[in-house]
Amino acid sequence: MPRLWQLWIDTGGTFTDCVAIDPLGAVQCIKVLSSGAVRATVVSEAAEDLRLATPFDLPDRFFEGYDLAPLVGGAPARVLEWSADGSCRCASGRGSRNGGAAAGRGRPDRRPGADAADDHRVFERDQVVELVSPENAPILAARIATGRALGEPLPPCDLRLATTRGTNALLERAGSRTVLFVTEGFADLLLIGDQARPDIFALNIERPAPLYERAVEVGGRLDAEGRELAPLDEEGLTKAARALVLEGFRAAAVALMHSYRNPVHEQRAESCLRAAGFETVSCSAELAPLIRIVPRAHTAVVDAYLGRAVGGYLETTGAVLSGGPAEEEGRVAPRVMTSAGGLASFSSYRPKDSLLSGPAGGVVGAAAAGRASGVERVIGFDMGGTSTDVSRYDGDFEYNFEFRVGDATVVAPALAIETVAAGGGSICGVDHGQLKVGPESAGARPGPACYGAAGPLTITDVNLLLGRIDPGAFGLPIDVAAAERRAADVLAGLPGGEEGLLGGFLQVASERMADAIRRISISRGYDPADHALVSFGGAGGQHACAIATELGMRTVIVPLDTSLLSAVGLGHAVLERFAHRQVLETLEDAAIGPLVEELEQQALARLVSERGANLEGAKVRRRIVRLRLLGQETALEVEPPSSAEARSADVVAALFAERYRAVYGYEPPDHPVEVESIRVLASTAPAAARLIRGPSQRSSEPAPRTCRVWFDGWRQVDLLHRDRLAAGFERAGPCLVQERHSITVVEPGWALGVDDARALVLSRPGP
Repeated sequence: MPRLWQLWIDTGGTFTDCVAIDPLGAVQCIKVLSSGAVRATVVSEAAEDLRLATPFDLPDRFFEGYDLAPLVGGAPARVLEWSADGSCRCASGRGSRNGGAAAGRGRPDRRPGADAADDHRVFERDQVVELVSPENAPILAARIATGRALGEPLPPCDLRLATTRGTNALLERAGSRTVLFVTEGFADLLLIGDQARPDIFALNIERPAPLYERAVEVGGRLDAEGRELAPLDEEGLTKAARALVLEGFRAAAVALMHSYRNPVHEQRAESCLRAAGFETVSCSAELAPLIRIVPRAHTAVVDAYLGRAVGGYLETTGAVLSGGPAEEEGRVAPRVMTSAGGLASFSSYRPKDSLLSGPAGGVVGAAAAGRASGVERVIGFDMGGTSTDVSRYDGDFEYNFEFRVGDATVVAPALAIETVAAGGGSICGVDHGQLKVGPESAGARPGPACYGAAGPLTITDVNLLLGRIDPGAFGLPIDVAAAERRAADVLAGLPGGEEGLLGGFLQVASERMADAIRRISISRGYDPADHALVSFGGAGGQHACAIATELGMRTVIVPLDTSLLSAVGLGHAVLERFAHRQVLETLEDAAIGPLVEELEQQALARLVSERGANLEGAKVRRRIVRLRLLGQETALEVEPPSSAEARSADVVAALFAERYRAVYGYEPPDHPVEVESIRVLASTAPAAARLIRGPSQRSSEPAPRTCRVWFDGWRQVDLLHRDRLAAGFERAGPCLVQERHSITVVEPGWALGVDDARALVLSRPGP
């Protein structure tokens, strides 16, 4: 079978990253705006020839059918003709999808941004514009990688996708109209919730509106053991469902009391709802078989609410990117990343598993980067344009099995990721005389002020103005003057020098990110100083040294393809499946060993059910037993190495005591221990997915140029180019290391080295 294109695509809040490997093994790393646009600069605005410079080398006709739009004001024009040298002819005018006069072929006195439907447009030299695709960002990135224009089919691909589609739909309240079907008497279950008050001092409580639009009570009841007390009122349910379908509802969430013990009522309800015309039905007992009905119902609502947003997106995107239906000869079924860091087929993917899809790819990539550099204990530090995600890895991943996104609680396996609203696009301002960073972000549009689209002052602008970014090698056109003007406006009237105040913004951002790392390390009983910091994301390298210093860490690893590591992580991910059982018995009474064996068989069976999967090396990878003191709410996780070890209550009790001491610092009391739940994870073996790169073809002793950088004062430092640094290179800081999509700041007191994996290894002496 011939080799296929491999596409690993991660869509973030600002950028979409794509790693593309052609059938011969050549690698391309592509970054486009998540708005589905490519930035370009006007190099010639002559009446006979409008010519643009783009970051990519693309063939004739590639951008035909795209919109050409100024960053600020004015209506888009449609690109009618495109040449490989950047020459183009456009239809001018607002809404000119069906043609119009040609841009650059008429009156040269017309101002940029003209929007008359029957007129042309003249652009100015050095003006920054956008070429906007009618398709979404992942498809745009794939077309750039393969050189296929609109309307041309993409070649057969082995696609792996991480998407923020579900997260965005949830945060923007852009999901389907959803109905909650709940046990009679519990219509206000999720309005009451668990009575938690996020802000206990707030005098004016503003309760967010529920995701569902209607709540319908369903007759019928099970007792606490799952025995039927009253039969399900299928007739009343069907009547109500048909009326709702006539109103336009197509998504339903079903959450019935005690269904985690016996799902039969929910299963019958699903049959009734589908027969009545509901297209998406999410049952709580199938998604989250837990005793707590509030989070179980929340999970069902989220899954139903996002069903069309995620399912439709995957269907259309996958059909284009995989080159056709997976059943056709030579096709490979596309896979999508789950919140737990594993891959699933589009057909088995549930929307509730999509909410941390993108960040999970970064965690997998950070773990792979650490292993490549010979380090097993790492903290991943992913600083992108909108937010920063941090995680911990020590031989395997840590998981959360209940988490919040926006106003929703979700019960689902997810990598333990702490997110803070501090990224390169975080807006910097002054609030009552205090410097403030975020949580608002400039996003992909308008973006930071230096992007030239009238954006606000952001962390990216601050790094630029302090010399930590080379504007000539940024990958996007940069407007330094716009950043300077915005900084002057924000800092007007504040005492102190501008550089010191800008440096204050960096300190505020770095402290917030360091706090996030403390939450996934110190608060869980781990010392960050025992880990290496794997820095990635477009902005990570600019702050890694400062954060590591704050946390007492002595090693920072900046891997190859650092700004696209979340996409690289997709190539290292494996197919995996969880099996779960609620136990709620004391350790002495629970038959843990047989339960673990049963769950192992379930997890492996779910893995085998994946169509077209390569199951070579499939095995049970994790056995997670959650234990707590009887009568308490919070559980601790222990991992017996095998089902045989799990059979011994003494072994499990010893593991619990060890974990208790690590978290709380003292011995557990002499009190019965309860087994809250058991989870088993089965997965395929990791593939040899590391990108093969040849050694640096350039000298390891380059002649760098220097630049002026602010480190509590201006200093002249070397600006090194990463593609010229071979393994074994060493240099004392301070210095900067530039690559296409990011820059690494080696601060004073830190040393730079390059290891055999061609990762930058930054180190400092111990305390």
